Amino acid sequence: MMKSLLKKGLMILLGSLFISLGINFFLMPDHVLDGGMIGLGLIANYVWGLKVGFTIILCSIPIFTIAWFRYRAYFYNSLHGLLISSFFIDVLHGLRAYHLPLDPALSSIVGGAFVGGGIGLMLRHKTSTGGTDLLAQMIADISRMNVGFVIFFIDLMIIGISGYVFSMETLLLSTITILSVGLVTMLCTSSRFFPSRSIFD
Repeated sequence: MMKSLLKKGLMILLGSLFISLGINFFLMPDHVLDGGMIGLGLIANYVWGLKVGFTIILCSIPIFTIAWFRYRAYFYNSLHGLLISSFFIDVLHGLRAYHLPLDPALSSIVGGAFVGGGIGLMLRHKTSTGGTDLLAQMIADISRMNVGFVIFFIDLMIIGISGYVFSMETLLLSTITILSVGLVTMLCTSSRFFPSRSIFD
């Protein structure tokens, strides 16, 4: 039991680090969006200068409220991921000043891969960052769809809704990012590569 908890804690820390690196080191320097709660946090930062992690926590409150009443186990399994990943995102914001001078499209792919890898690591070990990831896992468990597909479609909707605020270049780069996030998350959660798991188990 203790070994399992330690492993889960390590995966939360590692996944949170990956997500933070992807956002701060690759996405934010080029003002690229991701989907989900991260996307909402980035929009709030670009438009109003709000902290990304703090905004993610605020926007996740309604979903966690639903989880508290309907999916109590999921609430507990996701809360740590939400708080730690949001903390890492804000604490490591200084990395933005040291980003590599990559082509924005390549930076979007690599940043998306880091974020997708972090999300996938958490989902593989029965936890997540919460927010729309939590919502996606609920939908995936009910529909039996791959959670990566569900996250991808939610991300696409959020970027589509916010499209009028940003340039076409930003939308294209953000679309590349969510494709990268979705693909890496699907690879990390696919039963073809790993035994099937649900964080409700």
